[in-house]
Amino acid sequence: MRCVVTGQVGGKAVIVSDGDVEPKTSPLMPGTAFHQVWGTDEVVSLPSDGVMPAWSSYFPPATGFRFGFFTLGPDSAAMSADLDIGAAVAEFQAKLPGLTDAMDPDGPPGMHTTDTVDYGIVVSGDVWLELDDGAEVELHVGDCYVQNGTRHAWHNRTDRPVTMAIALVGARRA
Repeated sequence: MRCVVTGQVGGKAVIVSDGDVEPKTSPLMPGTAFHQVWGTDEVVSLPSDGVMPAWSSYFPPATGFRFGFFTLGPDSAAMSADLDIGAAVAEFQAKLPGLTDAMDPDGPPGMHTTDTVDYGIVVSGDVWLELDDGAEVELHVGDCYVQNGTRHAWHNRTDRPVTMAIALVGARRA
């Protein structure tokens, strides 16, 4: 995945960077990839020099946001039988800090709640959005969603990966 970043230097708009965004993957989630493109933990001030802002975890605080792509492998993809789960969890937490903290340990696999408003659009494949009590909706290429900090999980019941462009905007839970 390629990302072009602009900024303002000396009062002039310039291309600051143009390069690939490497995916973050884990043997815990075969076929799944996280492309973390841009984000910040602070309110953005403009003009910007286009240098990547500092950010600390997968989900933003109330003052921040994240932008990226999420590719979900088929539900049928299985972890390797000889996988060292402890080592894989530690690696996953190092690559995507804070992501596992949002998971509901007592709920169905993948069920989680975040203090964010999530905007997304399906760019390839088909995906099912599950809410409380098993309520589900199927999304296809071009469908978009707004996820308002509710408990949810994503499922890919096909034999192909699904990719979504996502923006996570930090929010305060009352």
